Amino acid sequence: MKETTLKDLAKTIRSKNAGTDRVTFDIIFREKEEYELVKNSGSLTKEKIAELYDIETDRITDFVEYEPANAIKFTLKRPRPSGDPGDGDIFGSQQYAPLLDVKVSV
Repeated sequence: MKETTLKDLAKTIRSKNAGTDRVTFDIIFREKEEYELVKNSGSLTKEKIAELYDIETDRITDFVEYEPANAIKFTLKRPRPSGDPGDGDIFGSQQYAPLLDVKVSV
């Protein structure tokens, strides 16, 4: 079976703060076919996200496959509030990197 990566299929992969204690992620596709391919591949599920980020699934507060926008969105509870001492990414904008190389069967 042939594979590609999420970064090769998605138009946008980003993360950002969703309040002081959460980070939200958006994976947006240009075409419905790419969105459906990833959605149906099983490459992005709550369990896969938890494994990728080495967290418990209960830290994932939302996981939405949003067909009108050809997007998959999820939100994680932060381990500490944004700007707290020891927080390495105040804006949450650098948390998407592990998603780039997620393998997707095509």
